[in-house]
Amino acid sequence: MENHQFIYPILVSLITALGLVSISLCIAAEFKKTKKKDLRFDGKWCYLPGSVAFELGIGALICLLIAQVIGNLLICTICFSRDHQNSSKPNKKLTFNSLICVLSWMSFVMGIILIGTSISMSKSQPLGEGWLDGECYIVKDGVYIISAILVFVTLSSTLAYLTLKIKKKNPVQTRWQDTSTSN
Repeated sequence: MENHQFIYPILVSLITALGLVSISLCIAAEFKKTKKKDLRFDGKWCYLPGSVAFELGIGALICLLIAQVIGNLLICTICFSRDHQNSSKPNKKLTFNSLICVLSWMSFVMGIILIGTSISMSKSQPLGEGWLDGECYIVKDGVYIISAILVFVTLSSTLAYLTLKIKKKNPVQTRWQDTSTSN
């Protein structure tokens, strides 16, 4: 039980760090993405060079995925632990906790789709082999920023859910033990 005192804060810090790295990489990708001026068009075919946003987006995607997996594994560990099951009573906050969990997963899925689509458009698009149907596509302005916002919502809701679960499992004890003073 005492190991949990140190494991939970370390894992929560790791989740937070991975989320912040993912947000930072999304913001950096916004500034490094391919611009319209980089597009080359020869009348029939287009060419679009690759950009650094591809690598930045891959990093953001990996960090977000790892943070979500660790966060949900930690939540499952807390929810299915023997201590938590034995002490759990019907909770009025069940709807609120469920809402936070659903929000976390919805924003996670939307973020993964948005980042994944954006990074696939950030690869080099050779002549006649564009992103889709031989046509070149450029990531619109603000897409990576919206992705960063979705990562933030995912991170915030996962951490909020974790915090509620950890506080419910390990309530802070405010009473002092008199064993040291009674001797």
